[in-house]
Amino acid sequence: MQATSYTYDPGTRSGSVLLDDGTPVPFDAAAFDAGGLLLLRPGQRVRIETEGEGEARRITLVTLQTF
Repeated sequence: MQATSYTYDPGTRSGSVLLDDGTPVPFDAAAFDAGGLLLLRPGQRVRIETEGEGEARRITLVTLQTF
């Protein structure tokens, strides 16, 4: 799934992304670390993997979108 980076805190390595429908979804340090990234800037296109549905949905991986 693709999204756009919305917020990122380098101190906690957590933040949030915006899904293409505008829904914000938070991610934690474990999801950030799983993607192998060092930094994330607001507005970057990212690829995410999620688990769960609705309010229980959580991001398990955040990495840069490559073509």
